[in-house]
Parts: sequence; C-alpha cells; structure tokens
Amino acid sequence: MAVPKRVLIVDDHLAMRRAVTRVLQSQSNVEVCGEAENGRVAIEQAQRLKPDLIVLDLSMPIMNGLEAARILRGMMPDVPILMYTSFATSNLAEEALAAGVSRVSTKSSPPALIEDLQILLKTAA
Repeated sequence: MAVPKRVLIVDDHLAMRRAVTRVLQSQSNVEVCGEAENGRVAIEQAQRLKPDLIVLDLSMPIMNGLEAARILRGMMPDVPILMYTSFATSNLAEEALAAGVSRVSTKSSPPALIEDLQILLKTAA
C-alpha cells in the first residue's frame, strides 16, 4: 500500500479547517499533517512539516492566501498548492495561478475539492 500524501490545511476559520480535515481524511491516500490559521503560520508550518500538498484559503487575516502562495512557491517549488475559496472567479484564478497556485477550487463543493486534490496528488512528489 502506498504511503499517504501529507497535506497542510490553511484556513482562518477553525470549523472550516476541521471540516476540510474530515473530508480529506476520508481519502485513503491522504494524511493531514498540520493546520494553520493564516499565511504566516502556514509558511512556518510548511517549513517544519514538509507537506506533499498545501490546501490554502484565499481570504485570511495577517497574510492572505495569495501572499502566502507566492512565498510558499519560492520555498517549495515542487509542492502543489490548492487554493480554495468562496469567491472563485476567472480573475481570481488567473491571479492565483500567477502567484504560484496549482489549482483553484470552491469551498461550496466538497466533491470538487476532493477531485482537485486527487488531481494534484497524482503530480505531487
């Protein structure tokens, strides 16, 4: 059996982090290795935990997802970043991809989040 891929979840709302954790842990090839409540903490956690994939909220205090994605991409160029948001638009998707995000998903659809996550896990080192 393959070793599960380690995923870091970043969202400023504890209830959302827990919900995403539950959804992702339903996948046999995923292990949630950590959580962070903003982009700054995400960067610290990513350095320490070395995740295989990062699920990153867009809208957070202290450091938002786009700012964090730019820094994370520079630090960990091979780690896919899945940005998820309630505000998905084509302009946001373009800006997110330019910031180093691998894929943008919507918070309103757990099946879409899982599908996007599985697509990125296939490319994760």
